[in-house]
Amino acid sequence: MRHLLSSFLALHWAALFALLAFVCTTGTGALENALASLGATHADPQSLNLDGMLMAAPLAAAFLVVAAVFCWALIETFLGKDAGSTETIFKIGFVAAGGVSLLVLICGTAQGIEGLFLPSAAHLAALAASYLAVVGERLTAPQPKVISLPASRTTIHAMARGAAHASLLSRISGRPDSGAQS
Repeated sequence: MRHLLSSFLALHWAALFALLAFVCTTGTGALENALASLGATHADPQSLNLDGMLMAAPLAAAFLVVAAVFCWALIETFLGKDAGSTETIFKIGFVAAGGVSLLVLICGTAQGIEGLFLPSAAHLAALAASYLAVVGERLTAPQPKVISLPASRTTIHAMARGAAHASLLSRISGRPDSGAQS
């Protein structure tokens, strides 16, 4: 069964972090543009000027890594056979996304951008809700029933031995076998 919500959330977060990486790399004020796209208002004029390639490039690289992990989770959702490995990839993606969101909050606070805490908290809450939705969808999905081969072989052997014993007893006693034809 394909997990519709998990694949949509993986696509959503991959697109969001890819767009944030793109915004970080576009010209001057890239870090402020990325923070403004998250909902920050404006910078304090007397703050440290941490904008430029020194801040934008690592932040863009972090956004791209998170986007790549969510793309990997999307591909694993469609092609993966093991639900455990897909959940592990989602865990990695959500932990990386939370770390990058906290990094954005710290960088924005160091730069003196006002109004960043509420959007960052909402972003982290959305990540947490998405993770719970993915885990909930995985837990409610029907699991295929797997019969282990040694247990089924042992059961079949015991059933055959019981049928042979019943047939032998009916031949010894001279009564007709119940249900078996000879």
